Amino acid sequence: MPKVMPLTAAVLAVFAVGAQAECTQALTVKFVESAPRDRFDIIHTATGVFVTGVSIDLRGSQGALVFDTAEGGSGTQVFQPFEPGEGMQGVDVADGAQRLDIRLTELSAGQRTGFTIDVDDQQAQSDLGQIRVTGGELSGARALFSLTDGSELEAVFDTNNRARVCT
Repeated sequence: MPKVMPLTAAVLAVFAVGAQAECTQALTVKFVESAPRDRFDIIHTATGVFVTGVSIDLRGSQGALVFDTAEGGSGTQVFQPFEPGEGMQGVDVADGAQRLDIRLTELSAGQRTGFTIDVDDQQAQSDLGQIRVTGGELSGARALFSLTDGSELEAVFDTNNRARVCT
């Protein structure tokens, strides 16, 4: 009987990265740094998957990021409240919060939406100052996708400001 060798975590990680880079069935959140409002685009290309909510969790980000939604609060200079895109409900995001949870009308394959808000970093020595966020500062933050079947999929933002999960 042949001996079965378990795959190591490193080998699995290599396969996962390769598969994720090539997948066409995906749920993606892309962060776009802009002035005066930053934007999160939610892109759905996965057939048979219906998204009912998206959460953005900035805890764990390299830049110790926060949502800057009110004047004089946790952020730096310019602030912007949450502005929902099509198919999503408005959310009250506290100034300095590191997580927001959005309810969506069912988002299915081929659809996209997004929202604007201001995001600032909390580092004393940041790449472009605390008012602007670079990919290195967003990396480590997470996007969580809630599905109609009650399950949740998680993706971690990379240095290209993208969180993507292949389905």
